[in-house]
Amino acid sequence: MEKQKSKNQDLLYINREISWLSFNARVLQEAADPSVPLLERLKFLGIFSSNLDEFFRVRVGTLKRMIDAGIKAKSLISHKPKKVLNDIHDIVLEQREQFDKIFRDLTKALEQERIFMISERELNDEQKEFVQNYFDTTVRPALVPIMLNSVRKFPYLINQILYHAVHLKNEREPEKSQYALIEIPAEELPRFIVLPRYGNNNYVIMLDDIIRFGLKDMFAIFDVDEVSAYTIKLTRDAELDIDDDVTSSLFEKISKSIERREWGQPVRFVYDREMPEDLLNFILENTGLTEFDNLIPGGRYHNARHFIGFPKVGGSHLRNNEPAPIPHPMLPRRSSLIQAISEKDVLLHYPYHSFNHLVDFLREAAIDPKVTSIKMTIYRLARDSKVINALINAVRNGKKVTVLMELQARFDEGANIKWTKKLEAEGAHLISGISGMKIHAKLCLVTRIEDKKKVYYASIGTGNFNESTAKIYSDHALLTSHKHLTKEVAKVFEFLENTYKSHRYKYLLLAPFYMRKRFKKLIRNEIKNAEAGKDAYILAKMNSLVDREMINLLYQASQAGVNVKMIIRGICSLVPGVDGLSENIEVISIVDKYLEHSRIFIFCNEGDEKIYISSADWMVRNLSKRIEIATPIYDPAIKEELKQFIEIQFKDANKARIIDASMDNQIRRNDDPTKRSQIDIYNYLIKRKSRLTES
Repeated sequence: MEKQKSKNQDLLYINREISWLSFNARVLQEAADPSVPLLERLKFLGIFSSNLDEFFRVRVGTLKRMIDAGIKAKSLISHKPKKVLNDIHDIVLEQREQFDKIFRDLTKALEQERIFMISERELNDEQKEFVQNYFDTTVRPALVPIMLNSVRKFPYLINQILYHAVHLKNEREPEKSQYALIEIPAEELPRFIVLPRYGNNNYVIMLDDIIRFGLKDMFAIFDVDEVSAYTIKLTRDAELDIDDDVTSSLFEKISKSIERREWGQPVRFVYDREMPEDLLNFILENTGLTEFDNLIPGGRYHNARHFIGFPKVGGSHLRNNEPAPIPHPMLPRRSSLIQAISEKDVLLHYPYHSFNHLVDFLREAAIDPKVTSIKMTIYRLARDSKVINALINAVRNGKKVTVLMELQARFDEGANIKWTKKLEAEGAHLISGISGMKIHAKLCLVTRIEDKKKVYYASIGTGNFNESTAKIYSDHALLTSHKHLTKEVAKVFEFLENTYKSHRYKYLLLAPFYMRKRFKKLIRNEIKNAEAGKDAYILAKMNSLVDREMINLLYQASQAGVNVKMIIRGICSLVPGVDGLSENIEVISIVDKYLEHSRIFIFCNEGDEKIYISSADWMVRNLSKRIEIATPIYDPAIKEELKQFIEIQFKDANKARIIDASMDNQIRRNDDPTKRSQIDIYNYLIKRKSRLTES
């Protein structure tokens, strides 16, 4: 009986790791899609590879720790960790074959466009001269070859770093053959080098092959017949091990744990399948990986994430035509943004609107004599952050600047420590967050003195204060002076500065304290209305849906007759469209040139719709273990905008995939095959701007 119950449980939820791999398969679909510009398809290969690297560093690392610790984790992840790891291995190998085929197809397509990716074996005399000079002057000074036969201890393989395993072969006297290891300096030098044009042809060679070209020069002192190189890469567990030393600050703990991250346990070893067996065995034996269960044979090149930065060669038709950001009609140039926000709420839609509006809001606050303070939560920033520059400007203009810098933002910990030091040096007040609880809410609060009273202006958003990602992530930010909302934003900051103080929130949904409870109440209200024969629906857009309590409630809603439509880009553990369970639930995922990152929640509420935007997905970590914010939308025009966004996306006939138990990512076709939501949203906002400008 217990076994049967366990089997039924498996049917209720898709394992999150397997669902995530299905999402990455959708990225691979974009790389294979001939309607996508050619260089953008290469970029999708890079995104796929980068995603997979992070997946192994984080999720596979977690599964392996569960196994090593003997944790019975089936109740947490729906399946036994060992089985999940085996499934992951099989799926990744299959996806790797698809990746290699797509790459071969793209290479042929590039050649049709007179773009040739060539190896060191295909160079003509002029190109050889160029490569020789580039190797001598730029590459060789960055190389440190290590002779493996003569070192006492095998070198430590650094996480995510590419290496050439070099075979110096002596056919006459095999015992004099040698092995060497060379780190490929792809983090310091360009991975792709454009060679001199030959007629109308463009030629690109990889750094890996330039090193191969110079191997004989490097090892000229050895009496060998052949020198060959095979690429390898080791991925390590990336989870930070933050100790519980009460004498150390969170800042100090994270600084130390970042240093330890590179010494994490191996989770994946990728190697060139053409590597001689003796060389492979030598490496595996000396790294302790002979019994390792994630050995992935691959092709000649690894770290395909570098395709994200492939050179811009060839015609403009090979790249996306990026339309200019639309100036928001409510925020005209050369006028006060604060004044505009005081009159009416403004919703920014990135990347369709420019992130510069938010930066200009901060710059204005920095020099406004009536502004006394600026407070922000920061999770991820651009490398050369305009936001930080605006905050420094505010400090220098005498404003009190308080920043809650999330030091536990994965893979951005080091950058955030750097920004913390810079802001503190300028005189800003920094809060390092709450140990064990990430602050993921996206909040900014400006305090202004008007008629001797404090007046608040806030930004409440779904995405980071990051001008780089705002160009490619689809997000929303509400700029508001609404008294109830801004006062509660002030309460949130007061709590973050003094965590012993508790507050009640009537309007904002704050996790981990109130958000889950409020969303459950909203869903139950739809269930009650459906059971009473009234209209009842839920429209939701998020990155991931994993939380079982929320999934179970959505199943109940479906069974009560509530119409549930969701757009979920990434992980979806809910199984839609199952008779008697979820037949009233439809889920799609949109993968296109912008990454769908926003969270929108719409509840029918007997026709008086309740609409929220949020920083949180419906995952346990977001609802129960992080500081997150969802804000209600009160302005009727903005409510209509968000409703239009959802409706436009559900009409997408090109980039919307059907999410179901099969996970085969079929495109959701409809009567109008021209519909593509990201283009249609841009056109919708253009028309809306024209209407508002004319009126």
